[in-house]
Amino acid sequence: MTVTANPTINVLCEPTSAAWLAQALGNIDTILLDHSHCERKAASTAVNMMFRYPSNHKLVRQLTAIAREELEHFEQVNQILEQRNIPLSPLNAPPYGKGLMSQICHQEPQRLLDSLLISGLIEARSHERLGLLGTHLPDPKLAAFYRSLMASEARHFGIYWLLADTYFDRSIVQSRLAELAIFESQLLSTLYHEPRIHS
Repeated sequence: MTVTANPTINVLCEPTSAAWLAQALGNIDTILLDHSHCERKAASTAVNMMFRYPSNHKLVRQLTAIAREELEHFEQVNQILEQRNIPLSPLNAPPYGKGLMSQICHQEPQRLLDSLLISGLIEARSHERLGLLGTHLPDPKLAAFYRSLMASEARHFGIYWLLADTYFDRSIVQSRLAELAIFESQLLSTLYHEPRIHS
C-alpha cells in the first residue's frame, strides 16, 4: 500500500509506515475503540498537568481548553462506536505511551518540560495518523470525521510547544524536543502486533 503524503508537523523524525496504515484500515473497529481510549487519556493528561502545576496560570488556562476539546472528541468517537454497535471495552496498551513516559525526568523543572514536549509529540503523531485515516478510509463519512480532527491535533501540538517555550529557554526546548522526537520514532519502528492509533 502506498501512503499518500499528508501535511505533517515537522517535528516528527520518521513518517508512519504503510504497514501501520494497512493494519489500521483492516481493523477499523478496533482503531475506533482505541481512538476513544486515546481521547480520554489526552483529556486526563491535560487535567493531571493542571493539578500538578496549579500556579502556572497560562498553562492552566490553555490546558483547560485542551481537556474540554479532547472530551468533545471522546464523545464524538463514542457516538460512532454506538452507531457501529461496538461496545466500550478495555484494550491492551501498546508500548508507545509507556515508552514515552519513561523519558520524563523526575526532577523539576525538567519534568514540566518533558511532560509538555511528550504531550506535544503525541499530538503531532495523532495529527499525522488521523490525516492518513482521513485520506485512505473508504467510508466517506468516517474519512471526513478524521479529516475534521486534524486541525485540533495540530493546534494542541502548538499549545504544548508554546507553553514549553514560555517556561524554558528556546534552545533548551529545541534540543530536548529533538532528542524526544528521535526516541518517539524509534518506538514506532516495530509495528505493534495489535492495531492501535499509536502502534
